Amino acid sequence: MASAEARADEKGLRFTPVRRKVLEILAQEHRALGAYEILDRLREAGFGSQPPVAYRALDFLVSNGLAHRIERLNAFVACAHPDDGHVPAFMICRVCDTVAEARATPDRGALDAVAEAAGFTIERTVVEAEGLCPICADGDKA
Repeated sequence: MASAEARADEKGLRFTPVRRKVLEILAQEHRALGAYEILDRLREAGFGSQPPVAYRALDFLVSNGLAHRIERLNAFVACAHPDDGHVPAFMICRVCDTVAEARATPDRGALDAVAEAAGFTIERTVVEAEGLCPICADGDKA
């Protein structure tokens, strides 16, 4: 939370109580959370129950590099490295939905070559891998 607050201060961003609470909710989990699950937790914390409340906070966090949207799950996670610009790669467990974030290399190799041949400029890539986390993999071996 401290690095997120420092980043918000550095960029002159308004880190409202709702935005802070949504980031806290995401940071407490090691799995991605959907907007309605976040909304339920906001309601329990006294922040209201209207979907725009959660979506606006999530939009702010994602657009400012404090959270990421996991495309495959249509859900969100707190950024594990909010103090540096990076290309994240996500490993998603297909059993328990745990999400681990790692730094990917910005070189897209073959994808860049295909895009260049098509005259396409890549502005953003999402790297998501699905498999088994160590705990679920050990359960499969039993």
